[in-house]
Amino acid sequence: QVQLVESGGGLVQAGGSLRLSCAASGRTFSSYAMGWFRQAPGKERDIVAAISRSGVSTYYADSVKGRFTISRDNARNMVYLQMNSLKPEDTAVYYCAQGQASYYRLGALEYPYWGQGTQVTVSS
Repeated sequence: QVQLVESGGGLVQAGGSLRLSCAASGRTFSSYAMGWFRQAPGKERDIVAAISRSGVSTYYADSVKGRFTISRDNARNMVYLQMNSLKPEDTAVYYCAQGQASYYRLGALEYPYWGQGTQVTVSS
């Protein structure tokens, strides 16, 4: 049974930083791509960043490019999202997701396994 557990969310002022972590268990972590998504109230769940199983290839949404960094530690079954220069529009529930293939996909439907989410609130 796959389990994904996010941590690291919280309240931060605009311009600040947070680091989200996601601990995975239940499958061979290093075999699958991982993604971070976010969902603000009344909006769809959108991809923020994704990383291939090896960590060599990454993807970032235009809105976070240059500010967020996704990384993974296959030895520890962990994936991270370093978020810098946070803006109020980054406020959302952030979800960690595990894909079905070695290379990442961009759509939420391509990810069968999800964490419970962690709230990130950026005040102006």
